[in-house]
Amino acid sequence: MKWNNAIQDYQLHLKIEKGLAKNSIASYTLDVKKLIVFLAENEIKVSPFVISTDDIQQFIYNASKNLNARSQARLISGLRNFFDYLIFEDYRNDNPTDLIESPKIGRKLPDTLSLEEIDSIINSIDLSTPHGERNRTILETLYSCGLRVSELTELQVSDLFFDEGFIRVIGKGNKQRFVPINSQTQKYINLYLRNNRNLIKIQKGFEDTVFLNRRGRKLTRVMIFTIIKNLTEEAGIDKKISPHTFRHSFATHLLERGADLRAIQQMLGHESITTTEIYMHLDKSFLKNVMNTFHPRK
Repeated sequence: MKWNNAIQDYQLHLKIEKGLAKNSIASYTLDVKKLIVFLAENEIKVSPFVISTDDIQQFIYNASKNLNARSQARLISGLRNFFDYLIFEDYRNDNPTDLIESPKIGRKLPDTLSLEEIDSIINSIDLSTPHGERNRTILETLYSCGLRVSELTELQVSDLFFDEGFIRVIGKGNKQRFVPINSQTQKYINLYLRNNRNLIKIQKGFEDTVFLNRRGRKLTRVMIFTIIKNLTEEAGIDKKISPHTFRHSFATHLLERGADLRAIQQMLGHESITTTEIYMHLDKSFLKNVMNTFHPRK
């Protein structure tokens, strides 16, 4: 089996057995493709079944010249997953990355926005433009429901259960969860559906998609990033903001106001509580208040 065949099988494994989304699969396989390019450029002819630790070490050393510690660690992790798959399928007996140490990196705390900054970004939207209503609804939904950008772009009209006060979200690994949605965000979505989306000529296959571009097709992840980047600049906020920042802010603000960590975990769709616990590090004053309020020896 050649490298390309191994990658195709690996992609099928990630899609069918792991249930990963297209973007996650592309990210996992990109690391292996980088290794293939390196081998070709250096005329190293070796199959994925016999490639040695030395060959991979050489590749990582070369790649690390242009990567920070976090990116190096992610590259090594991506390769390790690929070779673990080959072992799982009995193509190899060992993982050549096992002896390669990942750089020591601290846990990166996510950027957040204050409520005032979120309001400032939303207020910078020109509601007189054709897509002003849509863009306001996008930001309100990202923040009030804590959605990932892919969950937002995949949101369907049939996923809106406003009478019950929930929306259905399909998260990582095609896992379904129900997220509470407040009355204000429901109002904005209904306004957008009635006053904006109804005026668009919707393309076949996107009849149930909530957020559409002007051509009647699903918005892309890149378009959501662009919308947020432009609005942040217009609001004069000097921070590196992405759609995920609204999700981080959602979780942090809930925690600051005393929400239960398990409840936040369920709303965010985190498989492990340890992922949610990163928000515990964002506001040490909140932790101090919890100690002073609930500890018996205060």
